Amino acid sequence: MDKEFQNAPNKSAVDKFQLIPEFLKVRGLVKQHLDSFNYFVKTDIKKIVRANDRIQATYYPHIYLRFLNVKIGKPSITTDGITDIISPQTCRLSDRTYAAPIYVDIEYSQGSPDDLKIRKASDIIIGRLPIMLRSCCCVLDKRDEAELAKLGECPLDPGGYFIIKGTEKVILIQEQLSKNRIIIDTDKKKNITASVTSSTEIIKTKTTIVMEREKLWLELNQFRKKVPLMVVMKAMGMESDQEVAQLIGRDPRYTSLLLPSFEECTKCGVSTQANALAYLDSISKCAYQATKQPMFSNMQAEEVSNHEVSNPEEGKAFTILRDVFLANVPVHGDNFRPKCIYVAVMIRRIMNAILNKDAMDDKDYVGNKRLELSGQLISLLFEDLFKSMTTEVKKMADKELKPAKANKFDISRLIEKDHISLGLERTLSTGNFDIKRFKMHKSGVTQVLQRLSFISVLGQMTRVKPQFEKSRKVSGPRALQPSQWGMLCPCDTPEGESCGLVKNLALMTHVTTDEEEPPLISLCYTLGVEDMEHISGEELHTPDSFLVIFNGSILGKHRRPQRFATALRKLRRACRVGAFVSVYVNEKQCCVYIASDGGRVCRPLVIADKGISRVKDHHMKELKDGVCTFNDFLLNGLVEYLDVNEQNNALIALYEGKTTLETTHIEIEPFTILGVCAGLIPYPHHNQSPRNTYQCAMGKQAMGNIAYNQHRRMDTLLYLLVYPQRPLVTTKSIELVGYDKLGAGQNATVAVMSYSGYDIEDAIVMNKSSLDRGFGRCIFMKRYTAVRQRYPNGTADRIIGPNRARDTAGRMQILDDDGIAAPGEIISPNHIYINKQSPIETRNSVSSIAYRSTEQTFNKCYGGEVVDKVALCNDKDGNMCIKVLTRHTRRPELGDKFSSRHGQKGVCGTIVQQEDFPFSEKGICPDLIMNPHGFPSRMTVGKMIELLGGKAGVSCGRFHYGSAFGEASGHADNVETISETLVKHGFNYGGKDFIYSGITGCPLQAYIFMGPIYYQKLKHMVIDKMHARGVGPRTMMTRQPTEGRARNGGQRVGEMERDCLIAYGASMLIFERLMLSSDPYEVQVCGACGLLGYYNHKLKIGMCSSCKNGDQVSTVKMPYGCKLLIQELQSMNIVPRLKLEDDRV
Repeated sequence: MDKEFQNAPNKSAVDKFQLIPEFLKVRGLVKQHLDSFNYFVKTDIKKIVRANDRIQATYYPHIYLRFLNVKIGKPSITTDGITDIISPQTCRLSDRTYAAPIYVDIEYSQGSPDDLKIRKASDIIIGRLPIMLRSCCCVLDKRDEAELAKLGECPLDPGGYFIIKGTEKVILIQEQLSKNRIIIDTDKKKNITASVTSSTEIIKTKTTIVMEREKLWLELNQFRKKVPLMVVMKAMGMESDQEVAQLIGRDPRYTSLLLPSFEECTKCGVSTQANALAYLDSISKCAYQATKQPMFSNMQAEEVSNHEVSNPEEGKAFTILRDVFLANVPVHGDNFRPKCIYVAVMIRRIMNAILNKDAMDDKDYVGNKRLELSGQLISLLFEDLFKSMTTEVKKMADKELKPAKANKFDISRLIEKDHISLGLERTLSTGNFDIKRFKMHKSGVTQVLQRLSFISVLGQMTRVKPQFEKSRKVSGPRALQPSQWGMLCPCDTPEGESCGLVKNLALMTHVTTDEEEPPLISLCYTLGVEDMEHISGEELHTPDSFLVIFNGSILGKHRRPQRFATALRKLRRACRVGAFVSVYVNEKQCCVYIASDGGRVCRPLVIADKGISRVKDHHMKELKDGVCTFNDFLLNGLVEYLDVNEQNNALIALYEGKTTLETTHIEIEPFTILGVCAGLIPYPHHNQSPRNTYQCAMGKQAMGNIAYNQHRRMDTLLYLLVYPQRPLVTTKSIELVGYDKLGAGQNATVAVMSYSGYDIEDAIVMNKSSLDRGFGRCIFMKRYTAVRQRYPNGTADRIIGPNRARDTAGRMQILDDDGIAAPGEIISPNHIYINKQSPIETRNSVSSIAYRSTEQTFNKCYGGEVVDKVALCNDKDGNMCIKVLTRHTRRPELGDKFSSRHGQKGVCGTIVQQEDFPFSEKGICPDLIMNPHGFPSRMTVGKMIELLGGKAGVSCGRFHYGSAFGEASGHADNVETISETLVKHGFNYGGKDFIYSGITGCPLQAYIFMGPIYYQKLKHMVIDKMHARGVGPRTMMTRQPTEGRARNGGQRVGEMERDCLIAYGASMLIFERLMLSSDPYEVQVCGACGLLGYYNHKLKIGMCSSCKNGDQVSTVKMPYGCKLLIQELQSMNIVPRLKLEDDRV
């Protein structure tokens, strides 16, 4: 009986839900950032130091320094020689960088060659590494809630970001085309190309083979022009054309396509390897030596140059072919055969693409992309900085070493610790990522973490930055790819220019990190892969055998590919191989692709045997009871990770009830195809898709709670809702990410009806009494900062108490006796918050110090703000830093923006007294009235179901669920069930109510759809945008009013506004707007030549510079901008002439 029970399949998919929270404990969301950074700290940094561990003096080779070991300490700060552990909260408040020291153990030599002493030193600091919050080096790692609260941190804060100079910075996930992979595509001339972007630790190059005019050519930066590919093959030792044809395949179609290329090679007069190398030498760039230097690291450049010196007979072409051409295929002992085979595979793929257009690769296919995480970016940056530091130490040693000093010379003191620290800090602070070796330059790699709401932080953590620039008008990369299913969210992408390019990860996506390659390669050979060295060209493409390609390099071939793939998968399920190793059999290309590289997106799926799930009820019970974890499911082979390529070999069922005998995997839950932001929407599968996309953008702008420690923070701007609530209709995603604990909205009772005419175009009518009770009330907090600066001549700023006798205007009334604003005081515009004075002379020393007033005032405040708190701290230079946080409580007013969770945004149109508001027969008065015209064209049926679910939830006292696609698995309540609940509690089954008019007291002629909907208050408030001006500042050059609210600018009548006025026929109004109001000006114009003249004040007449007289000069009124344009055109040799008519005629 027990055995039968254990082998029984799960009847419903509900049971598997518990896998998702268990998965999110170990992977997903922000964990990929942490895994990537931890991999760098534990593994990568050691590899980098080991690869460049020796610094040796050039002229005194016995003097050397060797790095033995490297480790990262705990985040700390050193003041006056005392080192203290530092917490992230302290760094935020005192504008410091949250960084830990990098310790190395070194061994160095001292003395003469005869009397050489080897000394060792440990824990030498070579720099400071900014630490990612919640990573293994962070003080918050593995802390419980109580310990986190002591450190001033929020337990729900995901971490995964850095604190640089007090600002939270996040490194975005960067999307790139995968390296070392053959991509078949077309160029601008529609020629078919095969390109490989090779990337090794030493060099990064791009190799392209093009089929142009029926001939194969090689494009490589090191050659001045395209090279016939057969010449390159001969240069690599393939002198016989038959051998090349054999490598590509004996098919007559391939041979006929190759013939023109062989003829081109003969035309060039190349028949032997020596001829080919000489030909390539003649067309290689002379400056190869110069171009190579930046591409190679400093150490390797020397090794390469030494290699060249030892082989003087090698030409430039030979070196290019060995080191640059297909750099990902290594050449051992001048054996070019692996490279020849790789080129043959590329040629064969081009031929297949010519014969069959389906063989083309899609660059936008997710399997051809790699996501670069923060750990990889910091690793590249650290390697560059570390190498430049070692080079600098070597230069300084060579400079300082003299024969007399050599015996006492201590090379260890030359290690400079600021170089790495400043380099890392600068990159993370500015977002400009520069690596000189690889000529890499990226900008905008880091962003300031948007603390608008809790969900905006999570959304930013899972955002993927594109490789394309936004300005390109391309539709391909913007389209929703089928391969994004389950990996990238189909809804969460911005509107406008970056639509479809900026993407977000789905809920259960994991991004892999690199795994060790050598053990996997040896395993493949053990499982029957035949090495390329032992195979002739004839055997390479036999129909029954498949090529085995591992991370882009060809290992060999296998005669039974499916059996090989099954064996590898069995090993992976038994955890003998890394869980993220992917095996993909491509029948079209006759290849087995094995991938273990970092940056691939993958997700977990339940394994099914002949359509029966391996996960049984007793497994889920153990998981719920805490007996086992998600990792145990992996270890027992119940669940496995599949990447995009391997999904092509799988047949995945959405639900357990829909499996067939061929089904290999079952989805854990269908709603996990959505990301964090789209997971907040109830019933998204009932909405039109653009509405879900709009909500993803607006959900990040909603006010609410940002963290448990929000009142301890001093952010530049902070928007907080006073009474945030949990949504009545919730989703499983909301509970998984913790949005129910840090909500960003309120449940408002909404009546869907027309009322007052102030609800046109999505405007909403609000109940004044609801606003009095606190609906939509928010707190706006703003930080003002001032520094008490010290100057080179020993003087410093001073803060003095207020002189209340002289302060007749009352500008100092909020100051305490110490000259700093007192908490709790109410602010008005132009109030002084710090009474600071600065010395007049700050450079030269002076006997008596004279001060000038540099008080800090509240310029841009509305009045009514309150000083919330004042913080004093020392910055890293020892200057006192004063931060004043102001608090402004705002209640909703006309023009404030609100939105439901279905992309239905609207502004407050009018606020009505509750007495005039309609009410139901049960006495319920709505908080908002929404216009019913918002539904038909928007098709947001999800909003209607939310209203029903919310109404049923209020009546029966439980939260209703509206997870995406959740009806089948029980994670979303059916409308029928909700209607039954409503009827049971005395409501209409359709959610409609009998309503009385608040104005007449009579019943309305229609039943009104009324119930609670979760509404978000967005950060766009009318008080921040409202602007008008009469007279004000003007720009110097055009003498027109300035632009923008911040500069007190004017309202511009632009081209379109001018067109409206012309169409309306308001000629005097348009004359006044354009000629008089903005920049009126009088100019002297010559009637004879039509050029601008000038007014001679001595003679009191206008003069013409061109005609040299003032006979026909008239005064003309025109805008100053017009006069400026005429003069600017004259400066470019364009002569505009004004024809004057006599207005007396």
